[in-house]
Amino acid sequence: MKTAIVSGCRTPFARAGTHFARMTAIELGRHAVTELLARTPAVSPDLVDQLIYGTVVHDAQAPNIAREVGLATLPKNVPATTVSRACASANQAITDGVNLIEAGVADVVVAGGAECLSRIPILASDRLARTLVSASKARSMGARLRAFAALRPRDLVPVAPAIAEYSTGETMGAAAERMAKENGIAREDQDRWALGSHRKAHAGTEDRRLTAEIAPVYVPPRYDDIARRDNGIRPDTSMEALAGLRPVFDRRFGSVTAGSSSPLTDGASAVLLMSPTRARELQMKPLGHVRSYAFTALDPGAQLLQGPAYAAPIALERAGITMDDIDLLEMHEAFAAQVLSNLQAWDSDAFGRDELGRSGRLGHPDPEVINVMGGSIAIGHPFGATGGRLTVTLLNELKRRDGQFGMVTVCAAGGMGFAMVLERA
Repeated sequence: MKTAIVSGCRTPFARAGTHFARMTAIELGRHAVTELLARTPAVSPDLVDQLIYGTVVHDAQAPNIAREVGLATLPKNVPATTVSRACASANQAITDGVNLIEAGVADVVVAGGAECLSRIPILASDRLARTLVSASKARSMGARLRAFAALRPRDLVPVAPAIAEYSTGETMGAAAERMAKENGIAREDQDRWALGSHRKAHAGTEDRRLTAEIAPVYVPPRYDDIARRDNGIRPDTSMEALAGLRPVFDRRFGSVTAGSSSPLTDGASAVLLMSPTRARELQMKPLGHVRSYAFTALDPGAQLLQGPAYAAPIALERAGITMDDIDLLEMHEAFAAQVLSNLQAWDSDAFGRDELGRSGRLGHPDPEVINVMGGSIAIGHPFGATGGRLTVTLLNELKRRDGQFGMVTVCAAGGMGFAMVLERA
């Protein structure tokens, strides 16, 4: 039994600090799930067995984002759980839904994820946090004041969040820069990939292939502006403009720039998963089926973002196909250097032998069928939501191109990788 993906949608993906700066990830998730259900009127909300939702930057006041999204969109008795696997969080939500359906304990699952990086929680210093706890336990005003007496001005400085590995302290950008150097990924090739991402995303927006997946959002606080499309796409960029950007993570010798990196982004996605039996009962025509998937992990001190290179061969083997059978490939673009490093690995006989235990290279599809409507560099990357976007875009484009098999890959913090093979219905 292969799980059917019946429908999917997302909000626009907006650069942090722009359209959705006054919204929360919960609100964005509610919007995506509401639109998903509206687009599948044959599926009554009371048919949903589970809601599984991903996020990375958790709200300390509402740590189970899935339950908050579900309470606003589904009957109150529908269980909801939050998952978090860095940039592959929505992929984790989707595969958890697949597992429930294929185990026979659910027939209809809503899965996806949301992120609002405009509203990252700001932490207090350890000393200030301890002081606040002590003051809250004090039984008199004098005791409260004495609790604060030991504080120094430096203790009041907020702890700035960083997208860095807890185990190594290395940021993702620094890891991408290191991978570019170690793998010989040229600056010009990174810029060319980024340019292609913007051009293809612009084309997909203009011909409405991308916007067909988007649920417009009325923007607070006045609600007189409507976000209808992704606002990070730069149709006016060029190789000359990209070449003029300074490296970010190694200013002297580096090659990774803001132009070849995915921006901090707000957004949400949702997909509807269903057992084949329930889909037939409801006379639903699926977009496709989940043929297989794989998660992998490697030492984060090594090639941090190379996880897809290890996950793809496992997913392909589980699906019973080879890379030659893949008609379309959707790769999450954390950085152009990361994409090119993974493609290089798949095309390497040495990597195939030494790292994958194969007789030679795995291979990869023609770049013309990779990220055919652009990727995260142009569209944006709300950490918890991107997996849903990749899945829906791939299935829609397989149908348009009359393809049979597609693959989604995602690199994730902690040295993790994900790959999923989808088959058009």
